Amino acid sequence: MTALQGPAGSALAVLASAVPAAAPVEPDRETAHRWLLEELSRPEYAQSPSLLERLWGWFAGLFDGLPGFDAGRLPLAVLLVAVVAVVALVAWRVAGPVRVSRRSRPSVAVLGDDARTAAELRAAADAAAARDDWAAAVLDRFRAVVRSLEERVVLQERPGRTAQEAAAAAGARLPSVEASLHDAARLFDDVCYGTLPATPGDDAAMRELDARVAALRPLRPAAAATSGRGWAP
Repeated sequence: MTALQGPAGSALAVLASAVPAAAPVEPDRETAHRWLLEELSRPEYAQSPSLLERLWGWFAGLFDGLPGFDAGRLPLAVLLVAVVAVVALVAWRVAGPVRVSRRSRPSVAVLGDDARTAAELRAAADAAAARDDWAAAVLDRFRAVVRSLEERVVLQERPGRTAQEAAAAAGARLPSVEASLHDAARLFDDVCYGTLPATPGDDAAMRELDARVAALRPLRPAAAATSGRGWAP
């Protein structure tokens, strides 16, 4: 008779050991099947706990020893809520410090001692994009936006101006692209800090912003101030 593997083989081995050695065990097919089912119905052959049961056991183990805690009396809904809460807490502990550090870090100076013209910066951005260096393309394109605003006297030249300061000052004169300027400034900071890899889509968005800014006619400083936005060069 062909040897059985796994639980079935173990069950038959147990049955065989229970029969005296003098009596040969040669059951017919139906009898063997019945014996096998009876053996496999025993508690030690029960299936392992489900995933939900294992989760419940893990969660209940967190509170072992607490007075008055009885895991068996809690409904399934409480288990699900508790597991979701623990997962959310872990996610917050991991992502929370990243968000805080991003809010607290200073914005990066856009131009510094870079004396290139807007045209030169655009050419450098085009060359970087041609070699798939999206970070350099995005950085130089935003610098070109700021330099072009200085060349048009929309902004006064200020070497230490940060990306966010440039966005705020330019947004007061160009309100229709104010939100886009702030988005571009955040992207500039993220790429400079290395916390966000630049993509071809970022380069395309920066190109579009550059074209929109170049086509806009800025508000006069007095008009920007009376609109309640204020204006800082």
